[in-house]
Order: sequence, then structure tokens, then C-alpha cells
Amino acid sequence: MPPPPYFEMPTESHGGAFASLRHEQFRWLYASNIAFFFAMNGQFLVRSILAYDLTGSKLALGTINLMVAIPMLVVSPFGGVIADRVEKRGLILLGQFLLLVNELIVLALLLTGRLEFWHMLVVVFFMGCLFPFIMPARQAIVANIVGRQGLGNAMALQMGGMNAARVVGPVVAGGIVALTSVKWVYVMAVILYVVALLSMSRISKSPPEEGAGKKPVMRELVAGMKYVAGDPPVRALMVLSIVPILLAMPFQSLLVVFAEDIWKVGEGGLGVLQAVAGVGGIMGSFYVAWAGQTPRKLRLMMSSLFAFAGTLFLFALSPWFLLALPLVLIADIFASVFTTTNGTIIQMLIPNEVRGRVMSLMMMTFGLTPLGTLPVSAVAEAFGVRAAVASASVATALLALLIFFASRALRGIDATHLAAMEAEEAPMPGLSKRPAAAPR
Repeated sequence: MPPPPYFEMPTESHGGAFASLRHEQFRWLYASNIAFFFAMNGQFLVRSILAYDLTGSKLALGTINLMVAIPMLVVSPFGGVIADRVEKRGLILLGQFLLLVNELIVLALLLTGRLEFWHMLVVVFFMGCLFPFIMPARQAIVANIVGRQGLGNAMALQMGGMNAARVVGPVVAGGIVALTSVKWVYVMAVILYVVALLSMSRISKSPPEEGAGKKPVMRELVAGMKYVAGDPPVRALMVLSIVPILLAMPFQSLLVVFAEDIWKVGEGGLGVLQAVAGVGGIMGSFYVAWAGQTPRKLRLMMSSLFAFAGTLFLFALSPWFLLALPLVLIADIFASVFTTTNGTIIQMLIPNEVRGRVMSLMMMTFGLTPLGTLPVSAVAEAFGVRAAVASASVATALLALLIFFASRALRGIDATHLAAMEAEEAPMPGLSKRPAAAPR
């Protein structure tokens, strides 16, 4: 199938860290993403403040986060199916419009003094149902705009923007709350959601692949899962991505224990730790955008994963807070490099007709971090937080090493990636567009 009319093939493979921003369509998408994620991350903080103020219960904080997580895990596979069946820009616009209405309802209840905790639960549950439709479509549309040659740079820029929003969004929201009130944060969120909506409206339509939507939803859902299960390189990459998500990344939830009990630096120290970790995530993403054009993706991905595990091990054993700061910065740089590289390779390998479904499955894997927090926290309770994080980092490295030696498809990922880059855009029989069968 020829590329759609909005497709802008890069003129060169190496265009610097911001090469993808040469595409007007990607600039509008990037602006929409930045506004959307800044509003979303700021709201995470404010929502917790509201929940605690309305109830005075610490359990309310966990409840309100659970009400977002449950629908995201359940609905995500269906969101991917829908993203593959319909015009993607329209789906994103509809989802973002409904989110805007959602925030306007909360703002109206706040301004009239009628907001109750159950309102918050309903609102966040609805939000959790919308995200699985917006996010896969938002990721899938990137490949149509920049092409496979520019996908690595575009993905890295997107991850950098998301990490920046994760760091700066809550800080700005907290500052607004401190200077004014929660109401003004919701006003700012509404404005940002409007900006995201208007920016997305400037992007050309992204129609589904020919023949999409002719099968029942459940059959297409199963087909997407079968594709991942039956494609050795994609399967290996997704299995590898789960390892740090389940074992190592839960350390972020234990930073409060390090700050309070290990280094005795209190809430101020915790804020510094979280900020430094976020900055590391930004630096890692933009490093991939700048230097990620290397054809040796496997070396970049595996070395960053092992470096992340090793640095995290040193962080867990650090006797001093000031030493822990550069260690957590470096750890998150490597974690971001691994995550961005892994996700980019997957994006480059999958055909367009299942892109939404694969992206939705990747969303589900990111939702596994809260599940991994439970066993790591249990180890911390029994043996101490240092032992828990140190052992999780060692387990991450050993399991990644096992997967590497057990999977010939993973070891041959550079050749598979190169073949995908050189393949013609025209679909081949079946789902995979790669010119040769992937090694098992």
C-alpha cells in the first residue's frame, strides 16, 4: 500500500537530536503530546491532594489510583483493536474531547463547592477507560508521519517529552496549589487539554489499513495476541521489557523509605531524589534521539539494561545521600535508554495493521510496575529496603542474561531490524512485512 498523503519521508537518516521536528505534522503531534502529558501529570498530584482533603484517609490515595489502573489493564487490549480499525486522528480527538469534558465537570463541582470523593472516583475511572483508546492510536500515528527511518528519533523525542512532563508537571502543579488553590490547577489543565485538542486537529487523517474492521473485535484481539506470540523477535523484545518493569522499576516506590529511614533527609530529600530520577529519564530519552541512529541496537539496549541494574545495585548500597543522587540519575538515564530503544525496535518491526494492538499490549506491560511493587515491598519489609532493591537489580541482570542466551531471535535483532528498515512499505502476505522469516 502506498503511504498516505500526509506521510513525510525523511530526507536523511541522520538529522540530529531533533530531526523529526523537521516534519510539520510531527511538530503538531509533539505539541499536542506535550500539552496533554503536562496536564495529565499535574493532575496526578492534584487528584491525590483533593482525595486526601475530601476524606482525610491515606487509603483514599490508593483507591483513587486503583480506579485508574483497573480499567487501563482491562480495556487496553480493546483500545488497541479499535485503534487498528478506525481513523486514528479522529479517535484521539474524540478521546481528548471527552477528557476535556471530564475535567470541566470537576472544575465546575470545585467552583460550586459540591465536589465529593465519589465524584473523583467516577471521573478517574472514566479517565482510565479513555487512556487505552488514546495512547495506542497516538503511538501508532507516529510511524505514519515520520516513516520507519525517522521512527527511532521520533520515539525518543516523545519519551523525552513525556519524562519532562512527569518531572515538571507535578512541580508546577504543586507550585500553583501553594500560591493559589487547586481550582487554578484545573483551570490550567483545561487550557492545556484545549491546546492538545487544537494541535491534534492540525494533523491529517490517519486511515486504518485496507480490510481492517471486517472481523469481529474478539477475533482481532486474539489475532493481535497471536501475532506477538508467533513473532520471535517481537515476543523476545516484549518479554525482555517486562523484566525491569517487574523487578527493578518498583524501586521508585521505595524512594520514600530510602529518604526517611536510610539517609534521614525527609520529604525535601525525597523530592530531590524524585526530581533527579526524572531528569535522568529525560537525559536518557534525548540521548537516544541524538545518538540512537546506530545500527547496533542490540548492544545499546542490552548494555543500558545491565548498566541500569548495576547502577541501581550501587544506589541501594550507597551509605550517603549525596552519593545516591548521581547514582539514581545515572540509573534512570540507562533505564530510559533501554526502554526507548526497546520500544523503538518493536515499533519498527511490527506491521501497521497490528500496530495499535501491539501498542496496547505494551501499555499493559507498563501497568505491571504496581504489581512488581508488592513482592519487592514484601522483601523490603522482611529483609530491609537495601536488600530488596539490591536483590531486584541482581535478578534483573541475571534474568536478562538468561533471556539473551535463550533467544536466538533476540541475539539476531540487529539483522531483523535492518531487514525491516530496508523492506518495502507494500504489505506482504500475512501480518509480517519483513522479507525473511525471523530466527527462533
